[in-house]
Formats: sequence, C-alpha cells, structure tokens
Amino acid sequence: MESEVFREDERLGKAYDARLMRRLLRYLRPYWTKAALAVLMLIVASGLALVGPWLTKEAIDKAIPAGDWGMIRNLSLLFIASLVLSGLLEYGRTILTTWIGQNVMLDLRRQIFDQLQRLRPAYFDRNPVGRLMTRLTSDVEVLNEMFTSGVVTVFGDVFTVLFIMGGMLLMDWRLALVTFAVLPLLFLCAMVFRSKVRKAYRDIRVRLARINAFLQERLTGMTVVQLFGHEGPTRDRFRTANADHLDAHLRSITYYALFFPVVELLASTAMALILWYGGGRALEGVVTIGVVAAFLQYARRFFRPIQDLSEKYNVLQGAMASSERIFLLLDEEPGIADPGEPIALADRPVLGRVEFEDVWFRYLSPEEDAGTNGELAEAAGAALWQGAEGRHGASDEGWVLRGVSFIVEPGERLAVVGATGAGKTTLFSLLLRFYEPQRGRILLDGHDIRDYSLADLRRQTGLVQQDVFLFSGSARQNIALDRAGIAEGEVKEAALRVGVDSHLTRLRDGYGTKLGERGSKLSVGEKQLVSFARALAGDPRILLLDEATSSVDSEIEAEIQAALVRLQEGRTSIVIAHRLSTVQGADRILVLHHGKIAESGDHDALLQREGLYAKLYRLQFARPAAA
Repeated sequence: MESEVFREDERLGKAYDARLMRRLLRYLRPYWTKAALAVLMLIVASGLALVGPWLTKEAIDKAIPAGDWGMIRNLSLLFIASLVLSGLLEYGRTILTTWIGQNVMLDLRRQIFDQLQRLRPAYFDRNPVGRLMTRLTSDVEVLNEMFTSGVVTVFGDVFTVLFIMGGMLLMDWRLALVTFAVLPLLFLCAMVFRSKVRKAYRDIRVRLARINAFLQERLTGMTVVQLFGHEGPTRDRFRTANADHLDAHLRSITYYALFFPVVELLASTAMALILWYGGGRALEGVVTIGVVAAFLQYARRFFRPIQDLSEKYNVLQGAMASSERIFLLLDEEPGIADPGEPIALADRPVLGRVEFEDVWFRYLSPEEDAGTNGELAEAAGAALWQGAEGRHGASDEGWVLRGVSFIVEPGERLAVVGATGAGKTTLFSLLLRFYEPQRGRILLDGHDIRDYSLADLRRQTGLVQQDVFLFSGSARQNIALDRAGIAEGEVKEAALRVGVDSHLTRLRDGYGTKLGERGSKLSVGEKQLVSFARALAGDPRILLLDEATSSVDSEIEAEIQAALVRLQEGRTSIVIAHRLSTVQGADRILVLHHGKIAESGDHDALLQREGLYAKLYRLQFARPAAA
C-alpha cells in the first residue's frame, strides 16, 4: 500500500523535458522585462570576465618592461573598476532574480491552492495530505530555486564560457587547444556525476514526501498515539524514515565531495599544461609571458562556470520532477463542474423539494477514479452499471446505493436510519454533489441538481456532520466562514437559536476568542453546537443533519432538539441518526438496508410493522433482564 501511495513521487521522469520547461517559462511572462534585464546584466558581467586577464597581459608585456607607471596606474584602475562593476551587476542580478523567483512562487502557490479548493473529495481520498503539502511547499521551493539560480544564471555561465573560449582562441589558438585538452575528461566526469546525483536527488524527494505524510498523519492523531501507548513504534518508524532521508542526503553530498575536487584537479591539470606548453613557447619567443599569465587566469575562470553548470543540472533535474508533479495536480479536472448555463436560484424562490430517482452509486477505486479529464471515471461508472444491470439483487458488487427512490416535500422532516454502511451519509454526499451517481438523478424543486451551480446548490443547504471540523480562528469566523451577507447579528442569532451563545460568551473574548487548532478550546459538545450555528447562519432551505447529536450529552441534546423543532419549520430537513430517540418526531422515516429502502413510514407505523425498524428500536431500548 505504501508503495502505491508514493509511486507518483518515485517517478523519475526526464532530466530535461522541453514541454515542461516551456510551460514553466510561461510564469515568467508577467516579469519578462525584469528577467530580460537580469539576463543583460549577466551578459555584461560575463564580458567583464575577459577584462582582468587581458589587463594583466598588457601590464606584463607592455607597462612593466617599459617602466610606464602611468600605464600601470591606469591598468590597475581599470581592473578595480571592472571588479566594482561586476560586483554591482551581481548585486542587481541577485535582487532581480530573487524578486522574480519569489513572485513566481507566489503565483504558483495561489494557483495550486485555488485548484485544491476546486477538486472533488475523491481526489483527497487517494492523495495523502502530506503529499499535497509537499506540492505547496517543497516542490514550489524547488522551482523558486530554478528561477533564482537556475534559468537566468545558466545564461551567465554559458556566456562566460563562450566569451573566455573566444578570448583564448583569439589570443593564441594553439595554447587554447592545449587548455581544452582536459574537456573530454571533464565532460565524462560531469555525466557520471549527473547520473549519480539524479538518482540521489530522486531518493531525497521520495523520502521527504514520506516524512511529510507520516508527520501529518501522526501529529493529527497524536491523541490516539498517546492513548494507546504507541509512542515507541511511532518513534522507531520516524527514526527509520529520517535515517533514510539522511542516507540519501549523505549520498548526494558524497558525489559532490568527489566531483568538485575532480574538477579542481582537471583545472589544475589544465594550468599545468599551460605552464608546460606556454612556458616552452615563451622560451622560444613565440608567445609572451603576459599571454601565459592571462591564460592561467582564463583557465581558472573557465572551469568555474562549467562546475556551476553541473550544479545547475541538479537544480534543473529537481525542477523537472517538481514541475511534473505540480502540473499533474493543476491538470486534474475538478470532476464535478458547473453546467454551461446554470439555473440561477437567486432569481426564484427555493421550495426545498428533494427527490431521489432510481439512484445507484458505488465509490470508485483509485484506478477507476484516476485520470486528469474525468473520462476514465465516467467510463468506469458506466461499466459498473452495465455489469450490475439485471443483477439488482446482488450483494457483492460493492454498490452503496441500489435503485434508491424517495421524495421529501418542502417543509417535511425526513429521518434516515439503518445499520452502519447502509449508505445513509452517501445520500448527503450525492445531494451536495461531492460525488455523482452512476445511474439515476437527484432533483431539487423539479430540476436535476446538475442544472444548478455548485455554489447555489450548496448555499441552499446547511450540513452538520458527525465529525465536526473547526478552524483555528475565532468563534465568530467559524460560524460565518466569511460568507457574503452574514452579518454580526445573524451570527449571534444563529448561536442563540442553537443554544451555543451561553457557552461562547463565557470564553475570555466571547465570540472573538481564538478556538485553537480544530477548536481545541471547546468541548466536543460545544464544537457540535458551533457547527449547528454555522449551518443555520446562512438561512438554508434544506437542513442535513448527519448524526448531529451523537457527540453531545443528554441535557444539550434536549436543548438542540427543542431548537430544531423551531428551526425545521418551513425548511426541508433530512436527519441521519443511530439513536432512534432523536428521530421519533420525524414526519417520515426511511430504513436503509444494504443500499436499498427497506421500510418507510412514521415511528408508530414502523413499530407496528415489526420489521427492521422495530428490531433496531428494541435493540436500543430493551432493558437488561433482572438478575
């Protein structure tokens, strides 16, 4: 299973992919003037690399033999000026490229986060949060490194090498060829280095993703870890993952520790060849001492950018791998999208009539749900239905809902009960379009819910889940959730109607109290009450309550039940509950069994039928036999 989870991170891909690079360079378009200026600075700085050795040659061959102090002074001033100008250009280039990289990173993170908010829940079912965090943090940071010290600075290294090669060939082509004699060995070493570092870098990325996913899961579940005394095994697994990450880093460091001395050795060899061949030709009077001195300086400057280019290969390799993962995420289709011309609910009164019409649904496997355009998932759903057609009574097909049909009239209070896994919560997921049924349709006020925009549809529903999620902001923010049209008074009114106002006003800063991560400052029951207020603050026409009172004590539950009687008036409400005491007052009760509606009626009628509901009722309310 773990290998499946991280198979995407382990994909190596190409060291350079022109398609990915073209797509990455599009992010430079808004900043192309600054990028062009940075490249120009690098070209000028590369040209200045020729100045120092040339001035040295002039000083040795002309100024010193002639005893011309004025010329020596002027050459020295020019040397200092070239160094100062190079420093200023390097400063300006660093500021520009860093600014560009940070802004590209800002744009990418915004785009990734917007995409994550559009994706359907199925995507998050098959992608660990730790992996997605790696996309937003580490992978984007790698691209920032490419834009700041990769794409632009590569131009500088290339131009420096070309300018130096041109200067050496113009000064003395024979001595230049002697200097270039070590290049085949250098290129061979660079190829070996790149292949080794490429694998080491891949290993680092895979292990980092594993650490992120492991930490996210264990930190979120730290209470469970401590409760069951799982600290020891958890610590051992983290140490193993951390040690693997360290080993991968050490391998890459070992390759660098070998490569750089080899480059230095080859550079020194080139300088030794210059001294040997150039010195001999100087003794013969064919070249001057100044030329030999200039070549020694050129050789030192010549190998430095080649060494940098080998380093940039690692940056490029990381950028290709990171960009491929990021673009896979960005190319993922939301899967559930708005229609081309949605019916506007704002232009018409919403009655709240809900109808399920022969709905079949099954959760797809990660393989069936894969793909970037949703076509595979759609084809998988069609194939599943074709396979099930004619076998509606089969119980081993994996279907969660099987031909479910029912109508909830406006203002009706419908309860749904059944054993765990019967498909109760799936009804809500389909009604809110978190998932799409493989067959059948769901109607709101006589129109298919796929004809409405997602925002309009979900604005008309208030959902309270069993597993409440609160953000670390204030209680006020958690109730309003920055929704348009929800004023301070509506927040307080919703809190009063569900009975959480008295709990919040007791906090230090009242409604402005920061609740902490996942609402840690509130009890389980208080969190549930806040989620009630959140659902009701938008005045929805449909209330969906999924085990909404399962986490509160009897006193608070009684308060909620009294409030719900008032709140459900004029609204369509669907309640899922295991505790049958909470649904006895419903207008109608549906009993789900193996994805089908087994029974339907009010509380008294179902008890008299002596079916599944009566059995569930007796199991919950049977008194233990006297001793």
